[in-house]
Amino acid sequence: MKTVTSFPREIVEYPDIGIVMPDGCRLSARVWMPVDAAENPVPAILEHLPYRKRDGTIARDQLTHPYFAGHGYASIRVDMRGNGDSDGLMEDEYTAQELQDACDVIAWAAAQPWCNGRVGMMGISWGGFNALQVAALRPPALKAIITLCSTVDRYADDIHYKGGCLLNENLGWAANMLSYSSRPPDPALVGDRWREMWLERLEAMPFLAETWFAHQTRDAYWKHGSVCEDYSAIEAAVLSIGGWHDGYRNTISHLVENVSAPVKGIVGPWIHKYPHFAAPGPAIGFLQEALRWWDHWLKHIDTGVENDPAMRLWLMDSVRPAYWHPERPGRWIAEAEWPSPKIETRTLHLAASGLSAEATPFERIVASPQDCGLATGEYFPFNFGPELPGDQRPDDALSACFDGDVLSKPLDIVGAPHIDLSFVSDRPQANLCIRLCDVHPDGASELISYGLLNLTHRTSHEFPEPLAPGEPTAATVVLDQCAYRLPAGHRLRIAISTAYWPAIWPSPEPVAVILQSGTLSFPERPSADGDEWRFEEPEAASPWKIEEMRKASSERRIERDLETGLVTVIVANDFGEARDLDHGLVTGSRMSERWTIRPDDPLSAGAEILWEQTLARGDWSVRTEARSSMRSDAGSFHLSARLEAWEGSDRVFERDFASTVARRYV
Repeated sequence: MKTVTSFPREIVEYPDIGIVMPDGCRLSARVWMPVDAAENPVPAILEHLPYRKRDGTIARDQLTHPYFAGHGYASIRVDMRGNGDSDGLMEDEYTAQELQDACDVIAWAAAQPWCNGRVGMMGISWGGFNALQVAALRPPALKAIITLCSTVDRYADDIHYKGGCLLNENLGWAANMLSYSSRPPDPALVGDRWREMWLERLEAMPFLAETWFAHQTRDAYWKHGSVCEDYSAIEAAVLSIGGWHDGYRNTISHLVENVSAPVKGIVGPWIHKYPHFAAPGPAIGFLQEALRWWDHWLKHIDTGVENDPAMRLWLMDSVRPAYWHPERPGRWIAEAEWPSPKIETRTLHLAASGLSAEATPFERIVASPQDCGLATGEYFPFNFGPELPGDQRPDDALSACFDGDVLSKPLDIVGAPHIDLSFVSDRPQANLCIRLCDVHPDGASELISYGLLNLTHRTSHEFPEPLAPGEPTAATVVLDQCAYRLPAGHRLRIAISTAYWPAIWPSPEPVAVILQSGTLSFPERPSADGDEWRFEEPEAASPWKIEEMRKASSERRIERDLETGLVTVIVANDFGEARDLDHGLVTGSRMSERWTIRPDDPLSAGAEILWEQTLARGDWSVRTEARSSMRSDAGSFHLSARLEAWEGSDRVFERDFASTVARRYV
């Protein structure tokens, strides 16, 4: 990545501008803008997050926001209320208050003498979500957004439930936020009231798993903030960006297909990161691409973005399975329209012989051990170690597999495959995981895409219905979007399992599903011959200046107790500790997770998560610890957490959370 140190406009930075909301709550903003913006007003770009601008997102902020400011924008990074250096209290994600605050910040920015009245909003993950949600509220000054790694459906395509199955990220993210938001503001910015603000935050801190587990179906709670409820509400221009190794890979297609406002999509080979520094490579010149977008919609400069293809996608080549790839070979493909008329649907049938061109009767029992899924990798890879899906053969061995013929020529799959199944279940609730794999000539199995379905949700995520054991039933499972080339000599594989641990929580009792028929439909694109699009090489502003106090490290391993059968997945990330060379704040964090299960007993499933956060400067130091855990029986989920805080060596706060939530067909 090229570091840019000289820009068309000289920059000034304001580390703490107070923006007072109508209810009196002061939000803290870090703002970069041209020094002459008051004489030559500029558009504003807002990023509105709970992730602590002072120390949380500072590494990526340093690369991004000064770059925009140097090219003639006021770049505004706001701490949401209850987080970082802002006043107020944290309640939940994507609340009506959060979105209204963003609208009020947009109105405030548009009214400033240094702003030309036009505002854009951007963000990745949480910031990508609320950019879409705020766009649907149509604040008058908001003209364009860039949303990265986000979703249009908070229930079906977030970290909570997938296909009606309970994602274990539901607990993982609640544990993360309990820790993340437990830290105080920086006394260097808020003064002596830091301690009062901190204790008030700790007293009000929610353990969000309790809320999320209370909504196991797609009810009004999840419909709030799901822009798929009314795509027409979005009138701002939308640039949607994602990565094939990210958990939010479907959003780009949904937006480009359904939004009537100007909309474009880009999907690279990336994990959950901004694409000017994301991995696996290749990274792209995201900031230059963003400037093309902002310049057109906020400055009325003809940059050609309206004529860009509807979708630009990295078509990934087949690689040897591995838990990490620094690069994913492939090529950029471009589609002028989406859905593309060039992409045709091909079908293959599940048969006793594998994947067949002909539909023939068969019966196949799927009754996977509870530890099937260990090769899946992380739901959200963050480049903290070997996090990508590995060789799928261990999971394939615990699944019902259907292999196609050896390919005589390359096959490009671009879009979302789906599978129609007829089956009989022996229990009223069952989960299915469908994996589409690339089988190498030597048998190695690489994951292309997968889909999940809680079979009680086969007709509705809002109104689940139990299965009638022994009765024939039909369901459709939609797999994630993908862009993947299988070479000649390889095979397609469909692998079907009733467990997918530790990605999802298991069914309350062992399940056997008898498959009776199935049809795989997948989108085939004519083979691309080289790149159909080119991006500039990545650029960025000067990186964050730090002194490393403790190196980061990561560990992932699986332990098996041969006597009890217990399988334990251990994830440990030490994010290191560093001192900011500008303002002197020392920050550090650690986390560890343990996911346990016995292959023969779904009720043996358990999870324990520990997070630690530290802040220090001179003689001042604080530390928080958040412990979260989960168990279940046949009828309920049992959640617990403990939050503790220390000022120096003195413990100043402790609180326990405990709740039992009835299972509703999950």
